[in-house]
Amino acid sequence: PDVDVNSIDKENGVTVTYTVELRPELKVKKYKGLSAHREDRKVEESEVDAEIKRLSEKVVREVEIEDRAAETGDIANIDFKGFIGDTAFEGGEGKDYDLELGSGTFIPGFEDQIVGKNAGDEFDVNVKFPEDYGSEDLAGKDAKFEVKLNAIRKKEYPEIDDEFAKDVSDYDTLDELKKSIREDLKKRYDTAADNMFEDELADALVKETEGDIPEVMIEARIDDMLRDFNYRMASQGLTMENYMKFTGQTAEQVREGLREQAERAVRMRLALEAVAREENFEVTDEDISAEIDRMAEQYSMDADTIRNMISAAEIRSDIKTTKALDFIKENAKVTKPKKTTAKKTTKKAKETAEEAPAEEKPAEETAPADAE
Repeated sequence: PDVDVNSIDKENGVTVTYTVELRPELKVKKYKGLSAHREDRKVEESEVDAEIKRLSEKVVREVEIEDRAAETGDIANIDFKGFIGDTAFEGGEGKDYDLELGSGTFIPGFEDQIVGKNAGDEFDVNVKFPEDYGSEDLAGKDAKFEVKLNAIRKKEYPEIDDEFAKDVSDYDTLDELKKSIREDLKKRYDTAADNMFEDELADALVKETEGDIPEVMIEARIDDMLRDFNYRMASQGLTMENYMKFTGQTAEQVREGLREQAERAVRMRLALEAVAREENFEVTDEDISAEIDRMAEQYSMDADTIRNMISAAEIRSDIKTTKALDFIKENAKVTKPKKTTAKKTTKKAKETAEEAPAEEKPAEETAPADAE
């Protein structure tokens, strides 16, 4: 609250005025019959096979090859040193480097020139750095690498059978493993579909609300989001200062970037509270106990600890908003997503990837690696 001391005297004591922002009660124009998309995605057999392939990578063996030349897919152990003209450049040298041929790890043309060579061969690899290469000193320039092929290895994958299933899982047969993979993928797809369905309903509900939100509620929500963000970064050994340095943002810009999301979250919460009031949902003591038990199990904490941390009134309010959301979903119109062409889908995937925060990685020590 803002506090004003109006008067102080011995006869009447102290008169103080507290000014507090009131929690608004938004009006929801419509919450029954809202429309949202939900995709019932099926599990393709190729997706099961891809997961089996991923599991097989965990038990793959690498066998040294001595009786043939290097082929695409082999792992070449090499020494290399790079030159621009007659001058060796910084970062262009490596020893005992394992390079999977065909992986595209090094700049275009480098790996292709190792294919066909035998262990023990020493040779030159001539390439041109891409125009958009990460180092301006190397971008667009012709380079020569002196290479020695120390050894060649190939990946030897296991037979995909019941024994494989026992090695990589708790199942006794391959059929049981595949069934489990199908079920897990289906759960994953259903969860993603439910989340997207809820998200669309949330957007639709927010559009149906009327009323202003106090700035203090938005700022408080931003504070909560920043605390959560700081916690997640700390678990990865990072700090907010690191994040701002990597992104080139100030603290004010970080807060402003969260404002729209924070306002939506607050408006959504208030809208659900309005629906709960309108439908007059009841919350019993048994409901509260069940929720405390659920939270205790989720966070591996004692139920009494949860009771001491969170008030019953707060839990009651949360249960009411959960019931409101369930009510909205039960009364929603489920529509199927419109089919898009492969080109449009690819474009959307690209846009989504570009919007996601980039993972910070240390620069490659070896110059042949393509920066992109």
